[in-house]
Amino acid sequence: MLQTFVQNILNALQWGSFYSLIALGYTLVYGVLLLINFAHGDVVMVGAYIAFFIASLLLGHYSFFPHALPGGVALVLTIILTMILTAAVGVSLERIAYRPLRRKGAHRLYVVITALMCGLILENGNLALLGASRKKFPEMVDKVVYNLGPISVTNLKIAVILAALLVFILLQFIVTRTKIGMAMRAISYDKFAVPLMGIPIDTVIVFTFILGSSMAGLAGILFALSYPILDPYMGLSIGWKAFIAAVVGGIGDIRGAFAGGFILGFVEIMVVAFFPSSYRDLFSFTILLLILTIRPTGLFGVPKTTKI
Repeated sequence: MLQTFVQNILNALQWGSFYSLIALGYTLVYGVLLLINFAHGDVVMVGAYIAFFIASLLLGHYSFFPHALPGGVALVLTIILTMILTAAVGVSLERIAYRPLRRKGAHRLYVVITALMCGLILENGNLALLGASRKKFPEMVDKVVYNLGPISVTNLKIAVILAALLVFILLQFIVTRTKIGMAMRAISYDKFAVPLMGIPIDTVIVFTFILGSSMAGLAGILFALSYPILDPYMGLSIGWKAFIAAVVGGIGDIRGAFAGGFILGFVEIMVVAFFPSSYRDLFSFTILLLILTIRPTGLFGVPKTTKI
């Protein structure tokens, strides 16, 4: 019984890491722009597909580049290039879809609708270009199982958990200890006064999308390495759940997004451990609804006052 419980905790930590990485992207954009970027889950999907093509190229799966790189080198290059290209996708969405609306002073409702449409464009664009057939992500990491007594854990599971923790520490440092982080917090507090202080608001917003989308790319490749079957709608479910995790933790707060992801991961895994898997979403969202009923602003969120 104890062995099963500990094993479920390790599984929950892995799922929580996925949710936390994606929720951090949601909360960064919301913290600066008060925009819920509903296309973020589909950016994760795009990141997974970008990683698929880069990995296939570097491993010599294409005839025009038959020279395969060593596995470790290919993995590092795949992660770096995926994060860069996924960040470019996020910045393109901001530049093409969100910035024109922001400059025209459009109501936030229209921006949210635009974000939903961007997600649908990414999904259906993938479907039109690559077809509906699923793709198998290439094997890039030799699976190593560590046995700690009756408990077993893989090297990939450890890497996913450590990656989420390191990203959280890095983001916390950037937001609280750097000038660009201070500018991000200033925009979230009063975006009208920030330009008067000489802070280039568009540059800060672009930097925010670079951070959030690069994390989406990292989450996409880690998810693909762990569950190597890709399809155009893979980001839909995990994206929505990560958004719920960000809300439960207190959207706009980095600590809340990180904690909310792990809370959702633990709830889901524990429900599956004791009930049929079909009950997972029912129990998960019911428990999260109860948390929001008690704490409407989330676990780490604080009520915001509106200046008149």
